[in-house]
Amino acid sequence: MSLRQFGTHLHVATDGKALVEITDRVREWTEALGLQNGLLTVFCRHTSASLLIQENAATAVRADLERFFDRLAPERPPTPYEHDDEGPDDMPAHLKTALTQVQLTIPIEKGRLALGTWQGIYLFEHRRAAHRRDIVLHVLGE
Repeated sequence: MSLRQFGTHLHVATDGKALVEITDRVREWTEALGLQNGLLTVFCRHTSASLLIQENAATAVRADLERFFDRLAPERPPTPYEHDDEGPDDMPAHLKTALTQVQLTIPIEKGRLALGTWQGIYLFEHRRAAHRRDIVLHVLGE
């Protein structure tokens, strides 16, 4: 059997800072391809939002993560950021993206994403304003 590849874009609307679960949308697209084995790449095309695989059962996990990253990269630090072109949440958003990731790689096994029982795929929006984020999905498999 030969390898095939597929790609698409997911557009994710956010309402501001939050972890937005996209697992179901990614799973539906991937499973509709009918591949048995392969590798999925999920790529966020932004510098102020990122991707995480994280706990999807307890909502407290998401709230704790948001507070933790707000402490790591505060909007008004003791020494001001040089980059604040788009407001006080601009540079903290870039720092949070640098500390997380913009690309995930997930195996496909027996036609399904090989996520753990409590794992979900999240877009991590770091800006306060609503945005429309572009997520690229690419699969190589058989």
